Amino acid sequence: EYWQRHLYFNAGWFFHHSPKAFGERFSAWAKSICDDPPDALICQELFPWLDQITLPLVIHSFGGGRPGPELAALDGTATCHYRTLPLLYARESDDAVAVLEEVARDKTIRPTLRDWEAMKAMVYQNQGRKARALFDRDRLPHREQVIRNTLKREGFWLR
Repeated sequence: EYWQRHLYFNAGWFFHHSPKAFGERFSAWAKSICDDPPDALICQELFPWLDQITLPLVIHSFGGGRPGPELAALDGTATCHYRTLPLLYARESDDAVAVLEEVARDKTIRPTLRDWEAMKAMVYQNQGRKARALFDRDRLPHREQVIRNTLKREGFWLR
């Protein structure tokens, strides 16, 4: 079976005109699947896969599906997909870093974010800015491994 036949949202990115409506439906359906799984899921482990079971169903229920060519690339003007905070600081746009740092200043979520060691070091202790200064984003190495090795050598590699 061809794997791309099935929708899979690894990074969890999607768009909808009403985050409230989407969130309410997602929450209700995920709870329903968890509390009373359909026969096809009786023997299926739901954790950590509940979001991957529910998300395509909710997207389809609102008439959505695979993104068109205007959103074919995950990384772009509307999204920033990163694997580690050090890589985000090394590679991503000034706007992406500014948004991260602005969101991290929000007093309602800051205590939770500070519990994440990488966030604490990279954002709150300004290690991310120091790591960023090691690279010229207009002339980044073509291979990510070179960036990773530089971050590791300089003591900025955190997960």
